[in-house]
Amino acid sequence: MERPASATALGVAVLRAVAGDDPVALRLVDPDVVARAKANDTVGAQRLRAHIVSRSRFAEERLAAAVARGVRQYVILGAGFDTFAYRQPEWAAALKVIEVDHPASGRAKRERLDVAGIAVPSNVRYAAIDFATTSLADGLAGSGFSAAEPAFFSWLGVMMYLDEAAIDAVLGFVAACAAGSELVFDFAPADAAAPRYAEERATAMGEPFLGRFTPAALEGKLRAHGFREVAIVAPRLGRALR
Repeated sequence: MERPASATALGVAVLRAVAGDDPVALRLVDPDVVARAKANDTVGAQRLRAHIVSRSRFAEERLAAAVARGVRQYVILGAGFDTFAYRQPEWAAALKVIEVDHPASGRAKRERLDVAGIAVPSNVRYAAIDFATTSLADGLAGSGFSAAEPAFFSWLGVMMYLDEAAIDAVLGFVAACAAGSELVFDFAPADAAAPRYAEERATAMGEPFLGRFTPAALEGKLRAHGFREVAIVAPRLGRALR
């Protein structure tokens, strides 16, 4: 039986809508839901919202730099309700944008796009993948992705929901891509003092965290996979260059 669309993915869209920095997210989320979220705002929600806005901004800044150096493939791993493709700037026109997500989550997003009257740009492709059971190589087949050409990967709000084997499979795939490929990701820190609001919220939605990492352990894992440049730029955000 196929698992349902991700509840946490929709929760992220609500937080982006509440933040007011994403006009597309506002169109994808029920206004009543946004109003309730604003009325019941908490310190934990504010911190999580700041992280979500910051990680997207960081990823898109790194993407812009990658495009400037010639990268023409953008793969959004666990795309959820990411809206970059539907508000893309002019510099992204030459990009092939591939949204990768669980089949049910992908369908839920496309249904909301359709209801909102948001057109899918011609440079966007979709790939249905369950990271727990399907390899990226198999899932990306038919999407137009080329492992022989450098690509930029964003992997936001996903790693913490996967077991180590699934994480290693994704890292191994990205590390084997053409030189110049880059991965931006976020992760759940192993520090006992780290905030647990996001984990508690996800667990309540039926999507518990499966793994946490110290920055040192994560950097070691990335280098073991062959990434030549690794940077943990914040306690919960990092990037790696192939």
